[in-house]
Order: sequence, then C-alpha cells, then structure tokens
Amino acid sequence: MDYKESLDFLYNSLPMFQRVGGAAYKAGLGTSIALAELFDNPHKAFRSIHVAGTNGKGSVSHLLASILQRAGYRVGLYTSPHLVDFRERIRVNGEMISQEAVTDFVGRYQSMGYDGSPSFFELTMVMAFDYFRLRQVDIAVIEVGLGGRLDSTNIITPILSVITNISFDHMQFLGDTLPLIAAEKAGIIKPHVPVVIGEDGVEIHDVFTSKATAEDAPIVFAEEQRQVLSARREHDRWIIETSGYGTIVDELSGDCQVKNAATVLAAVDELKKLGVAIPDDAVLDGFGHVCEISGLMGRWMVVADAPRTVCDTGHNTGGWQYLGNQLRNETYRQLRIVIGFVNDKDIAHILDMLPLEAVYYFTQASIPRALDCHLLAEAANAKGLCGCAYPTVADAYRAALAASATDDMIFVGGSTFVVADFLSFKLQ
Repeated sequence: MDYKESLDFLYNSLPMFQRVGGAAYKAGLGTSIALAELFDNPHKAFRSIHVAGTNGKGSVSHLLASILQRAGYRVGLYTSPHLVDFRERIRVNGEMISQEAVTDFVGRYQSMGYDGSPSFFELTMVMAFDYFRLRQVDIAVIEVGLGGRLDSTNIITPILSVITNISFDHMQFLGDTLPLIAAEKAGIIKPHVPVVIGEDGVEIHDVFTSKATAEDAPIVFAEEQRQVLSARREHDRWIIETSGYGTIVDELSGDCQVKNAATVLAAVDELKKLGVAIPDDAVLDGFGHVCEISGLMGRWMVVADAPRTVCDTGHNTGGWQYLGNQLRNETYRQLRIVIGFVNDKDIAHILDMLPLEAVYYFTQASIPRALDCHLLAEAANAKGLCGCAYPTVADAYRAALAASATDDMIFVGGSTFVVADFLSFKLQ
C-alpha cells in the first residue's frame, strides 16, 4: 500500500465529519479507548496539554506548541481539520508526519483485523499518538475535535487543560444554550489537573467553577490574570504590552488574537508552576514566529497585496463577531468577499453580521457538506447582501480578482473548507 492508497482508505472507508458532517460524529469514548489499547496506549508515553473551546483553540494550540519548541522541548501537535495536506494534523517540532509514517500506521492497523468501525477522527487521533510516541516527544499539544466531554481526544490525562471560549456552534451535538455548550467543553477537566479558562462570562462562570470544584482541579481565568495591559496593531502584527513578558510582537493579527494571547500567557504561567521550564525569550520568539515554527495557516492570513487579499477560517457567530469588525476597520476602495458555508450551519445570524457595502462572491467548498452556492446567494440576497453565485472557490476568487482595483480588498472565508480550497488553489 502506498501513501495515496492509505489516504483513500482513511477518507473513503471511514466516516469523516469534515466531509459528511453529523453522520460521522460518534458520541462516546469506547472506540477511542479500544483503538488506543490496540496500539498499547501510546498517549500514556508523553505529557500532554488538552485544548478545547468554540473558537481560538487552533491558534492557542499552535502558539503553545511554538513556545514550547522554542523552550527546547520536542513537541507534538495534533490539530484538525487540515487545510491543504492531511499531514498538517500531526506535527513534531513543526514538521508534518511523513508519508511513510502514515502508510506504515494504516498498514499496521489493517493487519490487526479490528472490527470496531472507527471514525476517521478516531483513527487519525491514535495515529498521532502512536507517532508522538515513536518520535519520543517530550510534550504534545492536543486540540479537541468537537465539544470535549465525549470527544475522542478525551481519553488523555493531560498536565494542563485549556478552554479558550464558548460560543454557539455544533448545537445539534453540544446543546443550544451557552451553559449546555460550556458543560460539554468542561468535560475535559480532569481530577487534580489545572485548567485555564480563556474567556469568562456570567452565563458560564459557574459551569466551569462547579466542574473544577467537583474534580478538585485548580482553575485559572485568564482575564483575571491581567497579563495583557494594552495592544495595538502594526503591519499585520499585534504589539502587546504585558505585565510579565514586556512587549510581545504577535505574528497573528486577527482581532481575536489579543484574547488568545492572554489565554496562552496564563497557560504558560501554569506550565511553569508544574515545573515546565519556559524562558521569557521562548515566549517572545514563539509569538513572533508562530506560523514559521508551527506551520499555522488560515488565521487572518494575508496572501497577496494590491489587491490586499486575506483569508480566515472563522466560521461561526463567535468568529464573525471579530471578523465583521475587523473588515469594517480595514481601508479599501471596495471590499469583495468570497464566502461559503457548510449545509449544517445556522447561517442566519452570521449573514446579519456581514458588511452590507461589500460585493459578494457566493461559493461552495469541494466537500459533500458544502451549502449550495445558489441557496446561499438566495438567503444572502434576502438580507441585502449583493453578489452572484460561483460553483467553485477558484471560480469565485478569479471573478473577485478580475473585478478588483489594486486598492480593493478581497476576503475569503465563511468556512474552513472554503479557505482550504482557496489555499490549495492559491499556493499550488
């Protein structure tokens, strides 16, 4: 079996949430536990940090991995979904898992004759843990896939848990109120394991404190630490003044990144208390070069100038709370937005948050879950958003580019998978 055949097996033989949505979602840890046991519980061979949250968990995970790597550790990083290459999901010190390692794992799995019908996510998670053990990582940063309590990754017992924030997303699985969603995310809190909460709120504060108390887990609210004193954006960077690390230059420039930075700094402080040595220069360097060090893409990512072209994976109301404001604060002659969504997303509230003055290029990603671009255009036009439908992301982007003056701005987003198609086209 070669690498292409291994990917075909993973994509086509196993239910994949990225492609089919809810049909691939499996509540419960039974299969994950059985799979891990099949490979002799590789997740027990290294220390880990568990990161959950509605938004920001990818950025926080990459920042923590970047800082720890600069501190001299061999760092595993498991995130999802990928944008261009499957191997983005599994990294050691920023380098993607090799094609040979993917093929070897799939071959070993198939030879075991396991009949438990795992999902794509369950099997790739165990692949990551097995690879981290093979590479003898010192510590791994593990991003939750969906929710927390019943997420496959919740078989780990980390040294630190992090919950970035709570917003409305995946309500069909996690609940339709913020406290219900928070309770699912709080499910990663383990007995005696410290937990950092990124963004707090009146509705969810008691959910986290009650769970932490029940588990005798020390709890820290990042906003109460007041590490971030002020922040200003310069040349697509945040210049953040902090109480403990001086001036931090953050390579991630989205509006949401200031709160993510506060979460990361609180997490670093907790890691230090646990005996993880992290010098100040590792923090500064980790923030300043996070994309280069960790391979992060798709977070307010500037991919071209004249016209200024930006993509971002924000895909729910929590994400668009920041993206809508950031777009309005940009300077341009005409804003052009290439946008698409998945068909199981409640987009009505997001459409209400989009700028009316933009020209829209409604499109759909190359996955079965994609919302038909014509249905999206119809719903958006009814909200006063003007534009036409295009069958592929490449077609929509080409149309936006052809119509643009050098002082226009093109934004690509709405769905992680729209950004994935865009980057696959743009970076080829």
